[in-house]
Amino acid sequence: YGNEKEKVVFKDIAGSEEAKQDLTEVVDFLKNPKKFAALGAKIPKGVLLVGPPGTGKTMLSRAVAGEANVPFFSISGSEFVEMFVGVGASRVRDLFAKAKKNAPCIIFIDEIDAVGRKRGSGMGGGHDEREQTLNQILVEMDGFEQGQNVIVLAATNRADVLDAALLRPGRFDRRVNIGLPDRQDRFKILQVHFAKKPLAKNVDLDALAAKTAGSSGADLQNIANESAIIAARNSHKEIHATDVTEAFERVAIGPERKSKVMTEKDKQVTAYHEAGHALVGHVLPDSDPVHKVTIIPRGGTGGVTWFIPPEDRVYVSMVQYKDMLARGLGGRIAEEIILGRDKVTTGAGSDLQSAADIARDMIMHQGMGDKLRDQVFKVDEGMMLDRLTHERDYSEETARTIDKEVEDLITQAASRARTVIKANLKYLEALKDALLEKETVDADEVAAILHGAELPAAAKLY
Repeated sequence: YGNEKEKVVFKDIAGSEEAKQDLTEVVDFLKNPKKFAALGAKIPKGVLLVGPPGTGKTMLSRAVAGEANVPFFSISGSEFVEMFVGVGASRVRDLFAKAKKNAPCIIFIDEIDAVGRKRGSGMGGGHDEREQTLNQILVEMDGFEQGQNVIVLAATNRADVLDAALLRPGRFDRRVNIGLPDRQDRFKILQVHFAKKPLAKNVDLDALAAKTAGSSGADLQNIANESAIIAARNSHKEIHATDVTEAFERVAIGPERKSKVMTEKDKQVTAYHEAGHALVGHVLPDSDPVHKVTIIPRGGTGGVTWFIPPEDRVYVSMVQYKDMLARGLGGRIAEEIILGRDKVTTGAGSDLQSAADIARDMIMHQGMGDKLRDQVFKVDEGMMLDRLTHERDYSEETARTIDKEVEDLITQAASRARTVIKANLKYLEALKDALLEKETVDADEVAAILHGAELPAAAKLY
């Protein structure tokens, strides 16, 4: 663990305004402890920062120290747990002792879930060591005296797995949620990361912010860096819009693998497969619009049909989920209709897994089943004697009902995709031909090719 030397303050961080506001109070505690003590207020010992990876939890913690102008000691939760028994607890003692000598200061524990999981969850051979380390953290936090002015900030993206003892009053009783940036914040973050890079006039950061819904701050930083690398590789003196587009797609779905040799037969199968996704997604009323379709292998896929929501989404409705399922199965169904059931390929493996995951999430976590309505079911995973264990809060009969509901959702989605494709075969062929000719077709071209494709009555949900 180390005392970070580089100073960061809130104005260096774009977005996360609510989180900054919550953490400003912590800064005030550190700068003016007497003001709070005079009123009998107790300084919080711990603040938990909760949010997805790449949302700036570490940077915000450093900014708290920078704003308060106090030392910042950081360590990752995984660094506490070693193969040697007692090392984790010893490191905790050393860290807290060093912090107390340098008070007022901040201790930052990243990925605290690595050491702070619920005790008794049996997570393998390091379980005893993990418990000892967690116990030592609790002892040290309980041992803080008023006036020491040491505040522990911890970050996690899995607050649900943390031991209840960590979250009780007097420990991590403050919680700051840091979500993925919205469009306005994404624009601000992109401005920060592109600020010192020469941009051509045709680069539109607002348009980039619009189509990066679901991206974290780290993703956006990566896009900016990749844009500069691609511009340099293309011998550009400025970063062009084409460089930014390539960087965005590279970060989102992986690099193009043009060197991968595909036979004409494989290209044709891929073209039908991707055209199936695009056609079903284009026709269904609650699907996101098609952004781009390509048969050039990218990342680990043979081709990609990319759907991007037109705006940031807070909730997903049941009909949106069902359209997502149908378009996800559109590739496999197109293969089945054109090639025959016995000649479908392995190209749909990830689509089938994704469909199964969505359907199971709908039934188990969103209460969207026909029989199991408005109920949520939990499964806790753990390790016991080096074997994976599952502990669930429902009966075997309910488990069979869940499986049947999942199967019914997927069967219904496949049926809707089949109905759409069979009713619009000429459009499937037209898009397949365009893909074989151009390899990549953008949103405007897809819309022009599929203009006139209809939603059959049998595929309607309402």
